[in-house]
Amino acid sequence: MSNNNSNNYDPHIQNSQEDLWRVFRIMAEFVEGFEKMSTIKPSVAIFGSARANPGDKYYELTKEVAKEIVRAGYGVITGGGPGIMEAANKGAKDAGGSSAGVNIELPHEQDSNPYIDRDKLLSFRYFFVRKVMFFKYAQGYILMPGGFGTSDEFFEVLTLIQTGKTTRFPVVLMGKEFWTELIDWMNKKLLSHHYISREDLDLFTTTDDPAEAASFVHSFHKGKKHTTNF
Repeated sequence: MSNNNSNNYDPHIQNSQEDLWRVFRIMAEFVEGFEKMSTIKPSVAIFGSARANPGDKYYELTKEVAKEIVRAGYGVITGGGPGIMEAANKGAKDAGGSSAGVNIELPHEQDSNPYIDRDKLLSFRYFFVRKVMFFKYAQGYILMPGGFGTSDEFFEVLTLIQTGKTTRFPVVLMGKEFWTELIDWMNKKLLSHHYISREDLDLFTTTDDPAEAASFVHSFHKGKKHTTNF
């Protein structure tokens, strides 16, 4: 006698059920993220490579940037991992400031670093949920040298500001030598082909001076009420 159970299997129903549970997981990450991030003080997000090591000039520069951000009255938000993220959290801690980490679950290079305030550490499965936490709660963005992820975060925040999907907040590129060729390319290719406008290049600034970066953020917000981005 044949078993008809196999004939009742519908892959579309199975996929639909899996997608429904995925929606619940995504919702749970948003709820947890909003609850925890809503309690942090006004903070600046610092992005950069997970592969920078202590002693690297950009690792050390990041620590100084984070200290200046704390001295300006802000907390620090990072991706919670090693490298530049670790340097930013460490710099904030050394300066006696508040330090949050928005970690992502990856098969490599993304264990959380030990310098984050334990009650301000979040871990996410989905990159897009994690991005919302950065862009919703940061009062400014400092981008240190990095790879694909840092470049993605840079262009993502510029796109959100350019299209009016988020409030305009300060965006600072640290490390002029590192970013110069990218900015030249934006001028020579994107601007010359009219893919961006001249004023789009004013959405960010560059500096090598940690105090100047912190001052730029502080001056931008002076006299204004801190708010979430969208």
